[in-house]
Amino acid sequence: MDLSGAEIVVQCLKDEGVEYIFGYPGGAVLHIYDALFKQDDVKHILVRHEQGATHAADGYARSTGKPGVVLVTSGPGATNAVTGIATAYMDSIPLVVLTGQVPLPVIGSDAFQEADIVGITRPCVKHNFLVKDVTKLAETIKKAFYIATTGRPGPVLVDIPKDITDPRIKVPYEYPRSVSIRSYNPHLKGHRWQIKKAADLLLSARRPMIYSGGGVILGNAAEQLTELTRLLNFPITNTLMGLGGYPATDRQFVGMLGMHGTYEANMAMHDCDVLLAVGARFDDRVTGKIKEFCPGAKIIHIDIDPASISKTVRVDIPIVGEVGGVLADLIEVLRASERQQDRDALSAWWDQIDRWRSMECLRYDRNSTLIKPQFVVEQLYEATGGKAYVTSDVGQHQMWAAQFYHFDYPRRWINSGGLGTMGFGLPAAIGVKLAHPEAEVACITGEASIQMCIQELATALQYRTPIKIVNLNNGYMGMVRQWQEFSYESRYSHSYLETIPDFVKLAEAYGHVGLRIEKPAEVRPALEEALRLKDRTVFLDFQTDPTENVYPMIEAGKAHHEMRLAPGVAAERELA
Repeated sequence: MDLSGAEIVVQCLKDEGVEYIFGYPGGAVLHIYDALFKQDDVKHILVRHEQGATHAADGYARSTGKPGVVLVTSGPGATNAVTGIATAYMDSIPLVVLTGQVPLPVIGSDAFQEADIVGITRPCVKHNFLVKDVTKLAETIKKAFYIATTGRPGPVLVDIPKDITDPRIKVPYEYPRSVSIRSYNPHLKGHRWQIKKAADLLLSARRPMIYSGGGVILGNAAEQLTELTRLLNFPITNTLMGLGGYPATDRQFVGMLGMHGTYEANMAMHDCDVLLAVGARFDDRVTGKIKEFCPGAKIIHIDIDPASISKTVRVDIPIVGEVGGVLADLIEVLRASERQQDRDALSAWWDQIDRWRSMECLRYDRNSTLIKPQFVVEQLYEATGGKAYVTSDVGQHQMWAAQFYHFDYPRRWINSGGLGTMGFGLPAAIGVKLAHPEAEVACITGEASIQMCIQELATALQYRTPIKIVNLNNGYMGMVRQWQEFSYESRYSHSYLETIPDFVKLAEAYGHVGLRIEKPAEVRPALEEALRLKDRTVFLDFQTDPTENVYPMIEAGKAHHEMRLAPGVAAERELA
């Protein structure tokens, strides 16, 4: 069939099985919007800011494993999307971002709403394209989906000049069944000999640790990771991005590691003799002081991306391949091995870990007359049975969500890890709710973060995505205030928010339900009321203790064993 460029774009989305496209119209993409109007298969979600489009598509992608799709116009439309593109890039999230561009003949002339979005996004996309020939459009879009979803996933941008979508110019259409890219061939199968070496090292361990990251979630390898961990009876820790890759309520899980990880996770990392890193990239928030990272450990690293191996921390046994397949092969080799574990050493290691656990490093004042943010997250966990999809923004509330909502399932924890993007939580929750309309979706946020993309409350109303917004309102940019307390002698430079809106009235103005909660006794009833209102978005504004800090904390330049603990916990450690 003969189609215009605009019709080709829409037909490609249909052929890819795209359910939703998140976008905002403008002059350079009006031909595409006209083609979208003439069909019903691909549903368009009109956001209120292009950053919201990328975050919503990102939330959809993280919760489903499918690529999120975005459509924005040229110039400011495209540049407004950059923060969301960079967010997805840092966390390896598959997005296909379609941007409008000025017509080909005027590119480079500073035409109205022209921006070199290919050049601008080059550092924060997996790949990008500028389409110069309408006959190549379908093939380019196919390549975009292929690149975004294979190997280490990531965002791919396709820049489409307006004249390429001219409805008067029609060309034969055939969507490629497959594509071949000479310079792009992801390595999928782990090397058998390397896997055998890894198995031997794991069986020789006396103080082992498994450290898993977001690659386990992205690679749909939680089942294999759980089987391996239970087979070996090793302790396991997750990164912030890896939460849910192993059940958080299981005995072998020692909590999240890193800057705000648990005492037991960080101490076990520091003292281990064999470390199995799975789908993790040794981020600086995880490693602490590089020179003292796992100082006595032999390290095995499994990852789909060869560029991530030995990039930050030199490893002893690298294995490149799809995480799930490598773990399955490793389990097979371990089961067939005649070598026996040193069970006495492993038992002694678990005894040591239990002594670290007994510190109860996440304890807080449960008798406070003020609402403690940790208590709110605990009550949300109990009220939802631990089965909700939870999005967050960035800051203290993000860390408390990671520490106190115990994720037993993959793809339930949706947050901006690598880039740390304020404003992510609300639009991401909308994307999650569209993907899982029957599930409970909660956005844990703060009064600073929520205002970054609060206009998306209008999107939530228009598309009937009843989410629950849990606002831990302490009157500060909480994590900034905490750092200023610890490192700047409590000089709170511009971290106090003097003009905070009445969120209850604001929520009501957008057509939603608003609740203000001021006492600990009101927390659980308010959450239950919000969950009872299944068809309404509810904004819960919890007035929390403004002095509360996130503990433990590894400060800049410190190693895993040099954590800053809550005052009471720190005193007990000194006595011990």
